[in-house]
Amino acid sequence: MTPPVLYSFRRCPYAIRARMALWAAGITVELREVKLAAKPPALLAASPKGTVPVLVLADGRVIDESLAIMRWALAQHDPEGWLAGEDAALIAANDGPFKHHLDRAKYPGRYVEDDGIDHRSAALALLTPLEARLTAAPFLGGTTRDFADIALFPFIRQFAAVEPAWFAAQSLPRLQAWLERLLGSSLFAHVMPKFAPWQEGDVPTLFGPDE
Repeated sequence: MTPPVLYSFRRCPYAIRARMALWAAGITVELREVKLAAKPPALLAASPKGTVPVLVLADGRVIDESLAIMRWALAQHDPEGWLAGEDAALIAANDGPFKHHLDRAKYPGRYVEDDGIDHRSAALALLTPLEARLTAAPFLGGTTRDFADIALFPFIRQFAAVEPAWFAAQSLPRLQAWLERLLGSSLFAHVMPKFAPWQEGDVPTLFGPDE
């Protein structure tokens, strides 16, 4: 059977969460690593907006939004029961306000009118409810990782990496432990190997737990 084709970029948080869901669901894909400065024509033909991740199914259908890729993958197979933990409010806060402040904290020179420190503080404030939520359990939805954990994790990882010493000094012990737990997981390790950018005509790179 022809595997789906996944256009991805290793460090993109949207692509990371899609890869994690595909791997957890046991789905093998043909991975096409994208160099964002030189997007391949095949990616733009599949999804003209030119962002990753993009999943092209064997029947030609295209899924070009990370949460939709997660849902599709888990609808095929959801061994850890992640779909029950899709928390729309948490994910909307992450993908909206938190991502807004994260970008400006990470790239303060890119947004001339903005102060990176102010955005760092605003992003930190949005993490406080997560710290409180983790008081009751090690993961956002309870005792095991689920959809919300994986949807938020790559963005919080990115925020923590902007200034690691500063992040480590914040009073977020439960969130920091949650982040380290996911960073140290075999799932994360499996989806983060480096691949050369894909070019038309390359031998397919099969990517999945059975490869």
